[in-house]
Amino acid sequence: MDIITKQGKFLFAIPFAVFGLMHLAMGANMAGMVPSFIPGGVLWVYLTGIALIAATVAILLNKMAKLASFLLGVMSLIFALSIHLVAVLGGDQMSMGNLLKDLALAGAAFMYSEKADA
Repeated sequence: MDIITKQGKFLFAIPFAVFGLMHLAMGANMAGMVPSFIPGGVLWVYLTGIALIAATVAILLNKMAKLASFLLGVMSLIFALSIHLVAVLGGDQMSMGNLLKDLALAGAAFMYSEKADA
């Protein structure tokens, strides 16, 4: 069982690298998702992509993994509440999946931050 749980960090971290690469590759397309009260739309998409990739690297290399996964949880929670919840409340029920995904990822990130090596 230990080998399976040790591989869990890869299953947890790799999707964030993919999300980060998607942010960098499709930044202009994703800029519209940045809440309108935050200036600099596409810049935030690119910074988010870099942060997602940096968190992945930190977790996989076990360098500052506690901090990286905690901040990843905070970022996922912010996305869930400021983007997906707003969309769901605005009538976009297709955003419910993303809301639940980001809530689950935030919870997993917070749990991992508690278990990660310093």
